[in-house]
Amino acid sequence: MSRYSMVLQWSDEDELFLVTIPEFSDRVVMPCTHGKTREEAINNGEEVIEMYLEAWETEGEPIPEPSTLLVA
Repeated sequence: MSRYSMVLQWSDEDELFLVTIPEFSDRVVMPCTHGKTREEAINNGEEVIEMYLEAWETEGEPIPEPSTLLVA
């Protein structure tokens, strides 16, 4: 599992859970994937993250840093 954020939102229009990845928002059309269930959407989101990371690495593109939550 990656350390990248995923936002899942239900779409009444599509009747699907839509997935966005905040760290990729300036480089990828959002939402970037979907699923009929929350679990399917999360799995698809993980696959998309890995796909983009591999492609960017292969192409020599900069890799966005995962966002982290700092707890004091």
